[in-house]
Amino acid sequence: MKAYKLVVSTPDGNAFDKDVIEIALRGTEGDFAVRADHIPFITATKEGDVRITYPDGEDIIAIASDGILTVTKEKTTLLCMEFKIK
Repeated sequence: MKAYKLVVSTPDGNAFDKDVIEIALRGTEGDFAVRADHIPFITATKEGDVRITYPDGEDIIAIASDGILTVTKEKTTLLCMEFKIK
């Protein structure tokens, strides 16, 4: 699968900045995932687990507070108050 840049920013700075193939998390309307070449959009996210998949297929799980996810052609950015890899 094609990789893309994922950045997670908190008030303390960038908590995550790597190439990934997928991020899966909870939005205000339910769970969803973003892969490379997804249509650009902005949505609110809910507190909970975030699954991130690296290009080698490895998954990590993090927890994020409520936030805003922005998807553009250049990168995907999650803005939240707290983000911690489990």
